Amino acid sequence: MGLFQRPARGPGVQPTDKPDQRTRLMAPRVPAGARSGTTQSEQESEQLRASGTIPADREASSMRGGHRPQGGRRRWASAAGLAALFSVLSLASTVQPAELKDKPDRLERGISVWTEYSELRVPAGEAVRMDLTVENKGRRDESVTLTLTRVPTGWKAAIKGGPFAVIGVPVASEKTRVLTFTAEPDKDLRPGSYTFELLGATADTALTVSQKIVITTEERKGPAAGELQLATSYPVLRGPTDSSFEFSVEVSNKSDSERIVNLAAETPRGWDVTIKPAYESKQITSLRIRPGSSQTVALELRPPRDAQAGEYPVLFRASTERARAEARLTAVLTGIYKLDAVTPTGRLSLDAVVGQPATTTVVVRNTGSAVNRNIKLSAFAPENWKVEFSPETIGALEPGAFKQVEAKIATAAQALVGDYSVAVTADGEKSSKTLELRVTVYAPATWGWIGVGIIAAVIGGLGGLFAWLGRR
Repeated sequence: MGLFQRPARGPGVQPTDKPDQRTRLMAPRVPAGARSGTTQSEQESEQLRASGTIPADREASSMRGGHRPQGGRRRWASAAGLAALFSVLSLASTVQPAELKDKPDRLERGISVWTEYSELRVPAGEAVRMDLTVENKGRRDESVTLTLTRVPTGWKAAIKGGPFAVIGVPVASEKTRVLTFTAEPDKDLRPGSYTFELLGATADTALTVSQKIVITTEERKGPAAGELQLATSYPVLRGPTDSSFEFSVEVSNKSDSERIVNLAAETPRGWDVTIKPAYESKQITSLRIRPGSSQTVALELRPPRDAQAGEYPVLFRASTERARAEARLTAVLTGIYKLDAVTPTGRLSLDAVVGQPATTTVVVRNTGSAVNRNIKLSAFAPENWKVEFSPETIGALEPGAFKQVEAKIATAAQALVGDYSVAVTADGEKSSKTLELRVTVYAPATWGWIGVGIIAAVIGGLGGLFAWLGRR
Protein backbone atom coordinates (compact mmCIF):
# COMPACT_ATOMS: atom_id res chain seq x y z
CA MET A 1 0.00 0.00 0.00
CA GLY A 2 1.30 3.46 -0.85
CA LEU A 3 1.97 5.98 1.79
CA PHE A 4 -0.88 8.23 0.71
CA GLN A 5 -3.38 5.61 -0.76
CA ARG A 6 -7.08 6.24 -0.20
CA PRO A 7 -8.97 3.76 2.03
CA ALA A 8 -10.78 1.05 0.03
CA ARG A 9 -14.53 1.43 -0.52
CA GLY A 10 -16.76 -1.57 -0.61
CA PRO A 11 -19.86 -2.00 -2.78
CA GLY A 12 -22.13 -0.69 -0.07
CA VAL A 13 -20.10 2.33 0.60
CA GLN A 14 -21.25 5.45 -1.13
CA PRO A 15 -18.74 8.02 -2.20
CA THR A 16 -18.74 11.23 -0.27
CA ASP A 17 -18.11 14.75 -1.42
CA LYS A 18 -15.60 15.28 1.37
CA PRO A 19 -12.16 13.86 0.76
CA ASP A 20 -10.41 11.88 3.41
CA GLN A 21 -9.19 14.22 6.16
CA ARG A 22 -5.78 12.52 6.35
CA THR A 23 -5.27 12.82 2.64
CA ARG A 24 -6.05 16.50 2.77
CA LEU A 25 -3.48 17.10 5.45
CA MET A 26 -0.75 15.05 3.80
CA ALA A 27 -1.24 16.15 0.21
CA PRO A 28 -3.21 19.35 -0.38
CA ARG A 29 -5.54 19.37 -3.36
CA VAL A 30 -4.08 20.97 -6.45
CA PRO A 31 -6.46 22.76 -8.84
CA ALA A 32 -7.14 20.93 -12.07
CA GLY A 33 -5.94 23.83 -14.15
CA ALA A 34 -2.52 23.62 -12.53
CA ARG A 35 -1.96 19.96 -13.48
CA SER A 36 -0.23 20.33 -16.74
CA GLY A 37 0.59 16.62 -16.88
CA THR A 38 -3.04 15.31 -16.35
CA THR A 39 -4.92 13.86 -19.37
CA GLN A 40 -8.53 14.65 -20.24
CA SER A 41 -9.79 11.14 -19.30
CA GLU A 42 -8.19 11.43 -15.90
CA GLN A 43 -9.88 14.78 -15.35
CA GLU A 44 -13.30 13.28 -16.27
CA SER A 45 -12.72 10.37 -13.89
CA GLU A 46 -11.96 12.77 -11.12
CA GLN A 47 -15.19 14.67 -11.75
CA LEU A 48 -17.31 11.45 -11.83
CA ARG A 49 -15.61 10.17 -8.69
CA ALA A 50 -16.34 13.44 -6.92
CA SER A 51 -20.03 13.27 -7.86
CA GLY A 52 -20.28 9.58 -6.82
CA THR A 53 -21.40 8.28 -10.23
CA ILE A 54 -18.31 6.20 -11.09
CA PRO A 55 -18.43 2.60 -9.90
CA ALA A 56 -15.69 1.26 -7.71
CA ASP A 57 -14.82 -1.57 -10.14
CA ARG A 58 -14.21 0.98 -12.88
CA GLU A 59 -11.94 2.85 -10.66
CA ALA A 60 -10.02 -0.31 -9.90
CA SER A 61 -9.84 -1.26 -13.55
CA SER A 62 -8.72 2.18 -14.40
CA MET A 63 -5.89 1.86 -11.95
CA ARG A 64 -4.95 -1.56 -13.31
CA GLY A 65 -4.91 -0.20 -16.81
CA GLY A 66 -2.15 2.28 -15.94
CA HIS A 67 -4.24 5.31 -15.05
CA ARG A 68 -2.95 6.23 -11.63
CA PRO A 69 -4.91 8.78 -9.57
CA GLN A 70 -3.42 12.24 -9.17
CA GLY A 71 -2.88 11.73 -5.44
CA GLY A 72 -0.38 8.94 -6.19
CA ARG A 73 1.64 11.23 -8.42
CA ARG A 74 1.88 13.72 -5.62
CA ARG A 75 3.03 11.08 -3.21
CA TRP A 76 5.77 9.92 -5.60
CA ALA A 77 6.96 13.52 -6.12
CA SER A 78 7.17 14.12 -2.37
CA ALA A 79 9.14 10.92 -1.85
CA ALA A 80 11.58 11.84 -4.62
CA GLY A 81 12.10 15.30 -3.10
CA LEU A 82 12.86 13.84 0.31
CA ALA A 83 15.38 11.43 -1.22
CA ALA A 84 17.14 14.27 -3.07
CA LEU A 85 17.30 16.38 0.09
CA PHE A 86 18.76 13.47 2.04
CA SER A 87 21.44 12.95 -0.64
CA VAL A 88 22.43 16.63 -0.59
CA LEU A 89 22.74 16.66 3.19
CA SER A 90 24.82 13.47 3.13
CA LEU A 91 27.17 14.93 0.49
CA ALA A 92 27.56 18.19 2.42
CA SER A 93 28.48 16.29 5.56
CA THR A 94 31.26 14.39 3.77
CA VAL A 95 32.81 17.37 1.88
CA GLN A 96 35.31 19.48 3.90
CA PRO A 97 35.97 23.13 3.13
CA ALA A 98 39.07 23.77 1.05
CA GLU A 99 40.46 25.84 3.88
CA LEU A 100 40.35 22.90 6.29
CA LYS A 101 41.67 20.50 3.65
CA ASP A 102 44.68 22.73 2.86
CA LYS A 103 45.64 23.27 6.53
CA PRO A 104 45.91 20.32 8.88
CA ASP A 105 44.61 20.57 12.39
CA ARG A 106 46.68 23.05 14.40
CA LEU A 107 47.53 23.04 18.06
CA GLU A 108 45.64 25.46 20.19
CA ARG A 109 48.95 26.58 21.77
CA GLY A 110 52.57 25.64 21.19
CA ILE A 111 56.02 27.30 21.20
CA SER A 112 59.52 26.20 20.23
CA VAL A 113 62.95 27.75 20.88
CA TRP A 114 66.20 26.62 19.28
CA THR A 115 69.67 27.95 18.43
CA GLU A 116 71.53 27.68 15.16
CA TYR A 117 73.91 25.14 16.73
CA SER A 118 73.49 23.07 19.89
CA GLU A 119 77.17 22.08 20.20
CA LEU A 120 80.25 23.75 18.75
CA ARG A 121 84.02 23.81 19.14
CA VAL A 122 85.97 27.09 19.09
CA PRO A 123 89.54 28.24 19.86
CA ALA A 124 90.17 29.45 23.40
CA GLY A 125 89.21 33.09 23.86
CA GLU A 126 86.95 33.09 20.79
CA ALA A 127 83.55 34.79 21.18
CA VAL A 128 80.44 32.94 19.96
CA ARG A 129 77.58 34.56 18.08
CA MET A 130 74.67 32.68 16.43
CA ASP A 131 70.98 32.94 15.59
CA LEU A 132 68.26 32.10 18.13
CA THR A 133 64.81 31.29 16.70
CA VAL A 134 61.49 31.52 18.58
CA GLU A 135 58.50 29.84 16.89
CA ASN A 136 54.79 30.02 17.74
CA LYS A 137 53.05 26.82 16.57
CA GLY A 138 49.63 27.59 18.02
CA ARG A 139 46.51 29.39 16.86
CA ARG A 140 46.89 32.36 19.19
CA ASP A 141 49.57 35.02 19.52
CA GLU A 142 52.06 34.52 22.33
CA SER A 143 54.52 36.65 24.29
CA VAL A 144 57.58 34.49 24.98
CA THR A 145 59.95 35.30 27.84
CA LEU A 146 63.58 34.22 27.32
CA THR A 147 65.93 33.55 30.22
CA LEU A 148 69.47 32.23 30.40
CA THR A 149 69.09 29.89 33.37
CA ARG A 150 72.66 28.65 33.25
CA VAL A 151 75.81 30.57 32.31
CA PRO A 152 79.20 29.00 33.14
CA THR A 153 81.69 30.91 35.24
CA GLY A 154 84.07 32.97 33.13
CA TRP A 155 81.53 33.66 30.39
CA LYS A 156 79.31 36.62 29.54
CA ALA A 157 76.18 35.55 27.65
CA ALA A 158 73.20 37.51 26.36
CA ILE A 159 70.21 37.33 24.02
CA LYS A 160 70.10 40.33 21.72
CA GLY A 161 67.88 41.85 19.09
CA GLY A 162 70.19 44.20 17.23
CA PRO A 163 72.18 46.21 19.80
CA PHE A 164 69.66 45.64 22.63
CA ALA A 165 69.40 42.85 25.20
CA VAL A 166 66.10 40.96 24.85
CA ILE A 167 64.04 39.55 27.74
CA GLY A 168 60.72 38.88 26.00
CA VAL A 169 59.49 38.84 22.42
CA PRO A 170 55.94 38.75 20.96
CA VAL A 171 55.36 36.07 18.32
CA ALA A 172 52.26 35.98 16.12
CA SER A 173 50.40 32.75 15.38
CA GLU A 174 52.38 30.40 13.10
CA LYS A 175 55.25 32.94 12.93
CA THR A 176 58.91 32.96 13.99
CA ARG A 177 61.25 35.60 15.40
CA VAL A 178 65.04 35.44 14.98
CA LEU A 179 67.28 36.86 17.72
CA THR A 180 71.01 36.51 18.46
CA PHE A 181 72.72 34.48 21.16
CA THR A 182 76.16 35.80 22.16
CA ALA A 183 78.74 34.33 24.53
CA GLU A 184 82.10 35.96 25.28
CA PRO A 185 84.75 34.22 27.41
CA ASP A 186 87.22 35.85 29.76
CA LYS A 187 90.75 36.19 28.42
CA ASP A 188 92.20 33.83 31.05
CA LEU A 189 89.50 31.15 30.64
CA ARG A 190 90.95 27.68 30.39
CA PRO A 191 90.06 25.33 27.54
CA GLY A 192 87.20 22.95 28.29
CA SER A 193 83.53 22.15 27.75
CA TYR A 194 80.92 24.67 28.94
CA THR A 195 77.13 24.22 29.00
CA PHE A 196 74.57 27.01 28.69
CA GLU A 197 70.83 26.57 29.32
CA LEU A 198 68.08 28.71 27.84
CA LEU A 199 64.44 28.73 28.98
CA GLY A 200 61.51 30.06 26.96
CA ALA A 201 58.07 30.48 28.53
CA THR A 202 54.74 32.06 27.62
CA ALA A 203 53.44 35.02 29.58
CA ASP A 204 51.17 32.81 31.71
CA THR A 205 53.94 30.17 32.10
CA ALA A 206 51.52 27.55 30.76
CA LEU A 207 54.08 26.56 28.13
CA THR A 208 57.84 26.26 28.67
CA VAL A 209 60.66 24.96 26.52
CA SER A 210 64.41 24.68 27.22
CA GLN A 211 67.50 24.54 25.04
CA LYS A 212 71.04 23.47 25.92
CA ILE A 213 74.12 24.89 24.23
CA VAL A 214 77.51 23.23 24.68
CA ILE A 215 80.64 25.21 23.76
CA THR A 216 84.00 23.44 23.81
CA THR A 217 87.12 25.62 23.75
CA GLU A 218 90.52 24.38 22.56
CA GLU A 219 94.09 25.57 22.80
CA ARG A 220 95.13 27.91 20.02
CA LYS A 221 97.61 26.57 17.51
CA GLY A 222 99.05 29.98 16.69
CA PRO A 223 98.13 32.64 14.14
CA ALA A 224 96.47 31.34 11.01
CA ALA A 225 98.54 32.21 7.98
CA GLY A 226 96.69 34.23 5.38
CA GLU A 227 93.57 34.55 7.50
CA LEU A 228 93.84 38.36 7.45
CA GLN A 229 95.08 40.28 4.42
CA LEU A 230 95.74 43.93 3.54
CA ALA A 231 95.95 45.38 0.04
CA THR A 232 96.38 48.87 -1.40
CA SER A 233 96.60 50.12 -4.96
CA TYR A 234 98.80 53.15 -4.16
CA PRO A 235 101.39 52.40 -1.46
CA VAL A 236 103.42 55.58 -2.24
CA LEU A 237 101.92 59.08 -2.25
CA ARG A 238 103.76 62.34 -2.99
CA GLY A 239 102.81 65.91 -2.10
CA PRO A 240 103.79 69.15 -0.36
CA THR A 241 104.23 69.34 3.37
CA ASP A 242 101.12 71.43 3.93
CA SER A 243 98.82 68.82 2.33
CA SER A 244 97.28 65.59 3.68
CA PHE A 245 97.94 62.07 2.40
CA GLU A 246 95.07 59.56 2.17
CA PHE A 247 95.82 55.88 1.59
CA SER A 248 93.02 53.46 0.64
CA VAL A 249 93.53 50.01 2.23
CA GLU A 250 91.34 46.93 1.70
CA VAL A 251 91.05 44.64 4.75
CA SER A 252 90.04 41.03 3.92
CA ASN A 253 88.85 38.31 6.31
CA LYS A 254 89.79 34.96 4.76
CA SER A 255 88.66 32.88 7.75
CA ASP A 256 85.43 30.90 8.08
CA SER A 257 84.03 33.03 10.91
CA GLU A 258 83.26 36.67 11.59
CA ARG A 259 86.17 38.72 12.96
CA ILE A 260 86.60 42.01 14.79
CA VAL A 261 89.69 43.62 13.23
CA ASN A 262 91.70 46.20 15.19
CA LEU A 263 93.40 48.91 13.14
CA ALA A 264 96.48 51.02 13.92
CA ALA A 265 99.23 52.97 12.13
CA GLU A 266 102.86 53.65 13.03
CA THR A 267 103.99 57.04 11.67
CA PRO A 268 106.91 59.46 12.16
CA ARG A 269 106.78 61.62 15.25
CA GLY A 270 104.42 64.58 15.08
CA TRP A 271 102.20 63.24 12.30
CA ASP A 272 98.42 63.20 12.71
CA VAL A 273 96.69 59.88 11.91
CA THR A 274 93.00 59.29 11.14
CA ILE A 275 91.41 55.94 10.18
CA LYS A 276 87.96 56.15 8.60
CA PRO A 277 85.59 53.87 6.68
CA ALA A 278 85.70 54.53 2.95
CA TYR A 279 83.65 57.59 1.96
CA GLU A 280 82.72 58.38 5.58
CA SER A 281 83.95 61.01 8.03
CA LYS A 282 83.74 59.16 11.35
CA GLN A 283 86.95 57.89 12.93
CA ILE A 284 87.31 54.21 13.84
CA THR A 285 89.85 51.92 15.51
CA SER A 286 88.22 48.58 14.60
CA LEU A 287 85.61 47.05 12.33
CA ARG A 288 83.60 43.84 12.06
CA ILE A 289 84.11 41.75 8.90
CA ARG A 290 82.05 38.70 7.92
CA PRO A 291 83.81 35.50 6.80
CA GLY A 292 85.11 35.68 3.26
CA SER A 293 84.35 39.40 3.02
CA SER A 294 86.43 42.58 2.87
CA GLN A 295 86.04 46.25 3.71
CA THR A 296 87.94 49.33 2.57
CA VAL A 297 89.27 51.90 5.03
CA ALA A 298 90.96 55.27 4.49
CA LEU A 299 94.20 56.09 6.31
CA GLU A 300 94.66 59.87 6.37
CA LEU A 301 98.04 61.35 7.38
CA ARG A 302 98.94 64.98 7.96
CA PRO A 303 102.62 65.91 8.49
CA PRO A 304 103.75 68.68 10.86
CA ARG A 305 104.31 72.13 9.38
CA ASP A 306 108.05 71.98 9.98
CA ALA A 307 108.53 68.55 8.42
CA GLN A 308 111.43 68.46 6.03
CA ALA A 309 111.14 67.23 2.48
CA GLY A 310 111.91 63.57 2.00
CA GLU A 311 110.46 60.05 2.24
CA TYR A 312 108.61 58.99 5.38
CA PRO A 313 107.65 55.32 5.98
CA VAL A 314 104.24 54.47 7.45
CA LEU A 315 103.33 51.02 8.84
CA PHE A 316 99.61 50.13 8.82
CA ARG A 317 98.59 47.18 11.02
CA ALA A 318 95.42 45.08 11.24
CA SER A 319 95.00 42.37 13.88
CA THR A 320 92.48 39.94 15.34
CA GLU A 321 92.79 37.51 18.22
CA ARG A 322 94.23 34.94 15.82
CA ALA A 323 95.98 36.77 12.99
CA ARG A 324 97.92 39.89 12.04
CA ALA A 325 98.68 41.70 8.81
CA GLU A 326 100.83 44.70 7.89
CA ALA A 327 101.03 47.09 4.95
CA ARG A 328 104.09 49.29 4.38
CA LEU A 329 103.25 52.71 2.95
CA THR A 330 105.39 55.72 2.04
CA ALA A 331 104.63 59.44 2.07
CA VAL A 332 107.03 61.56 0.03
CA LEU A 333 107.15 65.22 1.07
CA THR A 334 108.24 67.62 -1.60
CA GLY A 335 108.43 70.38 1.01
CA ILE A 336 107.10 73.94 1.11
CA TYR A 337 108.90 76.60 -0.92
CA LYS A 338 108.65 79.90 0.90
CA LEU A 339 110.96 82.94 1.22
CA ASP A 340 110.89 85.99 3.43
CA ALA A 341 112.81 89.31 3.15
CA VAL A 342 113.17 91.80 6.01
CA THR A 343 115.65 94.31 7.43
CA PRO A 344 117.66 93.48 10.56
CA THR A 345 115.86 96.13 12.60
CA GLY A 346 112.52 95.77 10.91
CA ARG A 347 112.67 99.41 9.78
CA LEU A 348 111.54 99.86 6.17
CA SER A 349 112.75 103.44 5.59
CA LEU A 350 116.13 105.09 5.03
CA ASP A 351 117.59 108.49 4.18
CA ALA A 352 119.55 109.37 1.05
CA VAL A 353 121.39 112.46 -0.17
CA VAL A 354 121.31 113.50 -3.76
CA GLY A 355 124.45 112.28 -5.46
CA GLN A 356 125.46 110.01 -2.58
CA PRO A 357 124.43 106.27 -2.36
CA ALA A 358 122.51 105.04 0.70
CA THR A 359 123.25 101.60 2.12
CA THR A 360 120.89 99.15 3.87
CA THR A 361 120.87 95.43 4.71
CA VAL A 362 118.21 92.98 3.53
CA VAL A 363 117.87 89.59 5.26
CA VAL A 364 116.60 86.78 3.01
CA ARG A 365 115.21 83.80 5.00
CA ASN A 366 113.94 80.37 3.88
CA THR A 367 110.74 79.87 5.88
CA GLY A 368 109.64 76.79 3.92
CA SER A 369 110.48 73.12 4.39
CA ALA A 370 112.36 72.59 1.13
CA VAL A 371 115.71 73.86 -0.08
CA ASN A 372 115.38 77.06 -2.11
CA ARG A 373 118.02 77.45 -4.79
CA ASN A 374 119.29 80.19 -7.15
CA ILE A 375 117.78 83.12 -5.31
CA LYS A 376 118.32 86.36 -7.27
CA LEU A 377 117.84 89.86 -5.92
CA SER A 378 116.48 92.72 -7.98
CA ALA A 379 114.95 96.17 -7.40
CA PHE A 380 112.37 98.45 -8.91
CA ALA A 381 113.36 102.10 -8.34
CA PRO A 382 112.58 105.57 -9.78
CA GLU A 383 114.04 106.53 -13.12
CA ASN A 384 117.79 107.09 -13.25
CA TRP A 385 118.21 105.54 -9.80
CA LYS A 386 120.70 102.75 -9.34
CA VAL A 387 120.44 99.82 -6.87
CA GLU A 388 123.25 97.31 -6.34
CA PHE A 389 123.24 94.09 -4.21
CA SER A 390 126.11 92.25 -2.69
CA PRO A 391 125.82 89.36 -3.35
CA GLU A 392 123.38 89.49 -6.21
CA THR A 393 122.62 85.72 -6.13
CA ILE A 394 122.24 83.21 -3.30
CA GLY A 395 123.12 79.68 -4.39
CA ALA A 396 120.93 77.75 -1.93
CA LEU A 397 119.12 78.25 1.32
CA GLU A 398 118.26 75.30 3.53
CA PRO A 399 114.93 75.36 5.39
CA GLY A 400 115.21 77.83 8.26
CA ALA A 401 118.49 79.35 6.98
CA PHE A 402 119.00 83.03 6.09
CA LYS A 403 121.45 85.26 4.20
CA GLN A 404 122.25 88.98 4.63
CA VAL A 405 122.49 91.01 1.45
CA GLU A 406 123.83 94.58 1.29
CA ALA A 407 121.86 96.96 -0.92
CA LYS A 408 123.27 100.28 -2.21
CA ILE A 409 120.72 102.80 -3.45
CA ALA A 410 121.93 105.83 -5.45
CA THR A 411 119.50 108.59 -6.38
CA ALA A 412 119.45 110.44 -9.65
CA ALA A 413 121.72 113.49 -9.87
CA GLN A 414 118.73 115.76 -10.44
CA ALA A 415 116.51 114.12 -7.84
CA LEU A 416 114.32 116.47 -5.90
CA VAL A 417 114.05 116.42 -2.19
CA GLY A 418 111.20 114.13 -1.03
CA ASP A 419 110.08 110.55 -0.32
CA TYR A 420 110.50 107.76 -2.87
CA SER A 421 109.59 104.00 -2.95
CA VAL A 422 112.05 101.26 -3.84
CA ALA A 423 110.92 97.58 -4.15
CA VAL A 424 113.51 94.90 -3.40
CA THR A 425 112.62 91.34 -4.60
CA ALA A 426 114.22 88.01 -3.64
CA ASP A 427 113.22 85.55 -6.38
CA GLY A 428 113.90 81.82 -5.89
CA GLU A 429 113.13 78.81 -8.12
CA LYS A 430 109.64 78.20 -6.71
CA SER A 431 108.93 81.18 -4.47
CA SER A 432 109.69 84.89 -4.15
CA LYS A 433 109.33 87.76 -1.70
CA THR A 434 109.18 91.54 -2.28
CA LEU A 435 110.20 94.15 0.29
CA GLU A 436 109.01 97.77 -0.01
CA LEU A 437 111.44 100.47 1.21
CA ARG A 438 110.75 104.21 1.61
CA VAL A 439 113.70 106.44 0.71
CA THR A 440 113.74 110.05 1.89
CA VAL A 441 115.98 112.23 -0.33
CA TYR A 442 117.83 115.26 1.08
CA ALA A 443 119.96 117.90 -0.61
CA PRO A 444 123.76 117.70 -0.05
CA ALA A 445 125.31 119.77 2.82
CA THR A 446 127.42 121.91 0.36
CA TRP A 447 124.37 123.58 -0.96
CA GLY A 448 123.40 124.34 2.59
CA TRP A 449 126.58 126.24 3.24
CA ILE A 450 126.23 128.05 -0.05
CA GLY A 451 122.75 129.05 0.98
CA VAL A 452 124.01 130.27 4.32
CA GLY A 453 126.66 132.32 2.53
CA ILE A 454 124.09 133.81 0.20
CA ILE A 455 121.85 134.70 3.10
CA ALA A 456 124.78 136.26 4.98
CA ALA A 457 125.78 138.22 1.91
CA VAL A 458 122.24 139.51 1.46
CA ILE A 459 122.01 140.51 5.10
CA GLY A 460 125.43 142.23 4.93
CA GLY A 461 124.49 144.08 1.77
CA LEU A 462 121.25 145.32 3.29
CA GLY A 463 123.08 146.42 6.43
CA GLY A 464 125.64 148.40 4.44
CA LEU A 465 122.88 149.97 2.38
CA PHE A 466 121.02 151.13 5.49
CA ALA A 467 124.22 152.52 6.99
CA TRP A 468 125.05 154.52 3.87
CA LEU A 469 121.57 155.92 3.63
CA GLY A 470 121.67 156.88 7.29
CA ARG A 471 124.78 159.02 6.93
CA ARG A 472 123.20 161.01 4.23
